[in-house]
Amino acid sequence: MTNKYLNTILFLFVLNSCLYAQTSDITNSLYETYESYKEPTLNKRRIKHHDLAPLIDKYKKNPKFDVATVGSSIEGRTLSLISIGSGETDVFLWSQMHGNEPTATQAIFDILNFLDRDDFENEITEILKNLRLHFLPMLNPDGAEVFQRRNTLGVDINRDALRLQSPESRTLKGVRDSLNANFGFNLHDQSTYYNAERTSKPATISYLAPPFNYEKEINEVRGNAMKVIVYMNNIIQKYAPGQVGRYSDDFEPRAFGDNIQKWGTSTILIESGGYPGDVEKQEIRKLNYVSILSAIYTIANGKYRDIALEEYEKIPQNDRKLFDLKIEGVSYKLMGSEYILDLGIQRPEVDLPDHNDFWYSSRIIDQGDLSTYYGYKTFNAKGYRIKPGKVYPKTIKSLKALDKMDPKELLKSGYTYVRVEQLEEDILNSPIPLHIISTAYKVPDFSLTVGKNPTFLLTKDQKIEKAVINGFLIDLVTGKSDFVNAMIYK
Repeated sequence: MTNKYLNTILFLFVLNSCLYAQTSDITNSLYETYESYKEPTLNKRRIKHHDLAPLIDKYKKNPKFDVATVGSSIEGRTLSLISIGSGETDVFLWSQMHGNEPTATQAIFDILNFLDRDDFENEITEILKNLRLHFLPMLNPDGAEVFQRRNTLGVDINRDALRLQSPESRTLKGVRDSLNANFGFNLHDQSTYYNAERTSKPATISYLAPPFNYEKEINEVRGNAMKVIVYMNNIIQKYAPGQVGRYSDDFEPRAFGDNIQKWGTSTILIESGGYPGDVEKQEIRKLNYVSILSAIYTIANGKYRDIALEEYEKIPQNDRKLFDLKIEGVSYKLMGSEYILDLGIQRPEVDLPDHNDFWYSSRIIDQGDLSTYYGYKTFNAKGYRIKPGKVYPKTIKSLKALDKMDPKELLKSGYTYVRVEQLEEDILNSPIPLHIISTAYKVPDFSLTVGKNPTFLLTKDQKIEKAVINGFLIDLVTGKSDFVNAMIYK
């Protein structure tokens, strides 16, 4: 091995070490001080346009920021662009193109709080001297109002880059063109059921440098996006190791990300997925804050240019093989024969009428051999048998009367349903781990079928030890459970 070759390896090692040290220094500080900058008025996913209005008004009055109305939604809600900085490099960040994807919207206001403070004086000075930052925090306010993906027209804005049918789409295109931004951050949420390929770890954050043609060519514009993604991946690995995925880079000619890349803006897609125990995605919001701010910093100082493109391909592909609950190897008797099954259970959210909160209506998504799938929670049910639940024989007068009953004891006795005579119309789900049914409701014959609500008991040595109610596993020996709600059937 020649001295020249050894010197090259040593140089690359030192360079990568320096880049990592730079990443580590600022990200450690950002992570540790996050609570000082977190916007306290935004603490749940179901945020609305009116929740953002007072925050945007605050920045309108702040001389550090420029706030402009750049468009309006179909229903007439304003679309605002918040800008700061005096640099020649324009960075454009837009969020909530899909109305039910608000994690990065919250992080944007955390970032704005950071930029309005003096605590990181050197870093903020460098950012604002070299960059002009532009934030469009909620592109689809009508969708956000009812917590749905599409806009009022029923259009997926992210598939409207060519026709520009929607006013929201025309606004995004118009802002991009007027800025001719050097970098763009396309901020989304993805399903919590994505995992990093061939692992049980959720894809807490997923990235993509969208292609600009079917050949998936890499020019300088796309290459710069890839380098910034590698930088961000290194950050996330510190706080959520192994929980990063990379989207397939198949070209989608209707998508904004692909087209904005083609129009000359280095575009970085960020998707916020799942994180164990983080239903409202507040930890993922924090990861967005830390990684986006760090990326902005490396764009400002230009250090991203030294990152090797090859590192991008090393990020694991996104996969979709996660369940909320996976039950492995349970025994199920059907037509006189015993079968061994794995069950994959997911808990879809059902919005309350005001779209400010939700409840769960769970489903069996798959069953059979699920050995290549994973669960946020996995229960090895070897030695357990599935037993259908029964209806409690007495009709209860009202929901209030249920307070005197012990659900755990009823489950241990084999009951999973309670009939109630008086059911208020506004009660949509059961707060106790028993399904509540009306006097007219007939419980269907039990079957273990994809699409059905997962409700059954688990016996061992003919003793009921566990229950699955609306997809929540309840240990009847220890009482441990992550139960949230059961169903009401009228």
